[in-house]
Amino acid sequence: MDPGMVCTLCQEAFGRDENILNSGGQVWHEACFVCVQCFQPFPKGVFFEHDGRKYCESDFHTLFAPCCSGCGEFVIGRVIRAMSQSWHPECFKCISCHCNLADIGFVKNQGRPLCKKCNVDFKGGSKKFCGKCSLPIQGEHIVYKFQVVHPEHFNCHKCTKPLTSKCREHDGELYCLRCYDSMESAICSACRRPIEGRIIHALGKTWHPEHFVCAHCEKAFEGRRHFEKKGLAYCERDYKFLFGDVCFSCNKPCRGDVVSVLNKNWCIHHFRCTACDSQLASSRGGARYAEMDERPYCKKCFDKVPVELRRRLKKQSD
Repeated sequence: MDPGMVCTLCQEAFGRDENILNSGGQVWHEACFVCVQCFQPFPKGVFFEHDGRKYCESDFHTLFAPCCSGCGEFVIGRVIRAMSQSWHPECFKCISCHCNLADIGFVKNQGRPLCKKCNVDFKGGSKKFCGKCSLPIQGEHIVYKFQVVHPEHFNCHKCTKPLTSKCREHDGELYCLRCYDSMESAICSACRRPIEGRIIHALGKTWHPEHFVCAHCEKAFEGRRHFEKKGLAYCERDYKFLFGDVCFSCNKPCRGDVVSVLNKNWCIHHFRCTACDSQLASSRGGARYAEMDERPYCKKCFDKVPVELRRRLKKQSD
């Protein structure tokens, strides 16, 4: 052993009986011959060299070996460089038919590698890419927010079950057919179409305002009072013409004795004081009331109203 020989790493001399490691014309203490990254001995003596420095296999792969975009493992040996990525030759495949592209060439379509045949199919529209996962759609699909997607990327907004291509959209959410059909959407009883906007609730049903009309003259009520008879609605004029007087209070036909005052009709037991709700008429003595603002009052409630207010109301009515 040359007495002037020193270790390449620590620059210390070697002991008389010390083992010396020789690599590439350089010598090392056995303890100094380690990976420059993790400072551990090389497993089974296997190392990789880069820029004159030695690395264990694991650190060399981590620092310098490309990672395959297909399988995620390090690429050792032949590397396919395509679309700014690295691939094992066996991993570089057509994203649609999965044929190997390493030796037959490929076409880049929306950032995806395709063989020439599949590229023709996608350009012609016979095949489509999923707007969610970017993979080809082979079977059923959903068109949602102007994108074509796999059904399995969505669940029903109500029951959370996986959807199929037969799902429905409502207010920006997707529903399975069962949940969609069970939703409480208002349907017009006249035209049987969904009601969007103002709804009329009458006769235990829902209506478009323009479709809720008198059963006799077929004119829309447009906010005016309607009168019911056997499940049908009538305007006041037609109801009186067809069925007689209508009680101003209960909005139903007057039965028995009728009180007709103030240009209105009441069932006798519904003719009551506007203020205290006491009955103003009887079958024996007729009706006793005082009128103010075209409404009936008992004498007691009428006397409580200030004289000045009574004068003002009377002046307005005149």
